[in-house]
Amino acid sequence: MAEKGDAEADTGTGKVDAVVYAKQTALDIEQLDQNAELDKKLNRKFDLHILPWLFGIWLFSFIDRSNIGNAKISGLPEDLSIDTGTSFNVALLVFYIPYILVDVPSNLLLKRLKAGVFLPSLITAWGTVCTFTGFTKSYAGLVVCRLLLGLFEGGILGGVIIYLAMFYRRHQMLYRSGLFYCAAPLSGAFGGLLASALGQVRYGGYNRWPWIFFIEGTVTVIFGITCFFFMPDTPALAKFLTDEEKEWALRRMRLDASGATAIDVDQEEYHWRWAKMALKAPQTYLCAAIWFCLLVPLYSFSLFLPSIIAGMKYTSTTAQLFTVPPNMLGFLVVILTAHLSDKVKSRGVFILGGTLLGIVGYVMLLVSERNAVKYAGTFFIGAGVFQASPMLMGWVANNLAPHYVRAVGVGVVISIANCSAFIGTFIYLQRDSPKYTLGHSVNLGALVLTFILTGAQMAYLHWENKKRDRGERNERLLQDDAHLLGHRHPLFRYTL
Repeated sequence: MAEKGDAEADTGTGKVDAVVYAKQTALDIEQLDQNAELDKKLNRKFDLHILPWLFGIWLFSFIDRSNIGNAKISGLPEDLSIDTGTSFNVALLVFYIPYILVDVPSNLLLKRLKAGVFLPSLITAWGTVCTFTGFTKSYAGLVVCRLLLGLFEGGILGGVIIYLAMFYRRHQMLYRSGLFYCAAPLSGAFGGLLASALGQVRYGGYNRWPWIFFIEGTVTVIFGITCFFFMPDTPALAKFLTDEEKEWALRRMRLDASGATAIDVDQEEYHWRWAKMALKAPQTYLCAAIWFCLLVPLYSFSLFLPSIIAGMKYTSTTAQLFTVPPNMLGFLVVILTAHLSDKVKSRGVFILGGTLLGIVGYVMLLVSERNAVKYAGTFFIGAGVFQASPMLMGWVANNLAPHYVRAVGVGVVISIANCSAFIGTFIYLQRDSPKYTLGHSVNLGALVLTFILTGAQMAYLHWENKKRDRGERNERLLQDDAHLLGHRHPLFRYTL
C-alpha cells in the first residue's frame, strides 16, 4: 500500500504525514467523478433490478408477522379459546426467540451461499408457515406457527442490509434502505385494508381470521418463488450488467471504502479476525442499544395499533381501516427522510428528529381524553418511529467494513436490538384496555433513551473522526496487516 510505504519512511516518529488521507481521498473522489455517468447508470440498473424485490420481501415480512394483530380483532382469541390474560402476548413473544438466535448465523450463510437463492428460500418458507397458520385449531398450534415464522424471518433484515451493501456505495445506501423499509408502514396500511375485507369471509368452515393468513401467506409464497428467477447473487453475477459495468461495480466499492478493503465482495473469505473486529467496535454496541430502545415502540405500534384504535370505541372493521392513514404517513416520511439523509450524509440527526415526533405522539395518547387527539397522536408516532429504523440500518452498515465485519456486526446489532420484543410484546395487556397507560408510558421512556443514546453515538463518532483527521491513528499503518484494518483504517471516516 502506498500509505504503508509513507509510514515506513517516517519510522523515527512512528507517524504518517496527515496529508496522506487528503491525497488518497482526492484520488478516490477523482476516480469516482470520472465515472459519474457510469455510476448513475449502474445505480439505475440496481434500482430497477434489486430494489423491487427487496421492497416486496420486507412488505410481506411485516405483513406476515403483524397480521396476528389484525386477526386478534377478527375473532382469533375467541376461536382458539385464548384467555384475556397474557396468553396472546406469549404468542407474539415466541416469534422473536428464533428470530433473534438466527441473525448472525444467517448473515454468515448469506455470504457463503448464493444470496439469490438463500433469501428467496426464506421468503417461501415463512409464507408457507403463514398460510398454514390459518388451519390451526388450538393455542399450541398458534405458538408453533409463530416459532417457525420467527425462524424463517430471522435472517431477512440483516440479509437485506448485507445484500444492499454488495451493490451500493456507503452514502447511496440509506436512500435505498429507506425505499425498501418504507414497506414496513405500508404493510400496516395494506394489511389493515386487506384485513377489513378478509375478516368478513366465511367459507368452508373457516370464518373471518383464518382467511387473513390463507390469502396473505399464499401471496408471499408466490412472490418468494418468483424471486428465485430474478435476484442476482453479487454484482459480478448480475446478468443485466455488461462486463464494463460489472468491473466498475466492484471497483467503485473498493474506492468507496477509503482503504477499508482491497478485496472484492465475491472474493472475500471469512476469518475470525473479522468477527473480532465487529465485536470490538464501540459503534456495534451503541447502535444495538439505540435500536433496542427504538424497537420497543416500533414493534408494539405495529402489533397493537388495531387494538389501540379499537379501544377508542370503533368497530372491528372501522378500526382496521383507521390503521391505514398513520401507516401511510409513515411510508411517505421514510422515503423523504431517506433521500435527505443520503443527500446530507448524516443519520443521527434524523433519528433525533424522529424520536422527538414519537415522544409528542405518546404524550398525546397519555394526556388526552379526546379520541380525535389520541388518533392524531398515532400519526406523530408513525412518522417518527418508522423513519428512524432504516437510519439505524444505514448507520450500522456505513460504519463497519469490510463485508464480513459488516455481516457479523449487523447480525449482532439486530440480535441485541430484537430482544426489545420481550418488552414490546408485553406492555399492551388486555386488562389495561382501552387506555393502555402502561404501554404508552414505556414507549415514551424508550424514545427518551433513544434520543440520549443517539446523541452519545454522534459525539463518539465525531471524536474518532477528529483523531483521524489529526493523524492520531496513523500508527496503525505500520502493522504488517495494515491492509486488513477495515473500518479501523486511518483513511476511513465514520458517518454521523
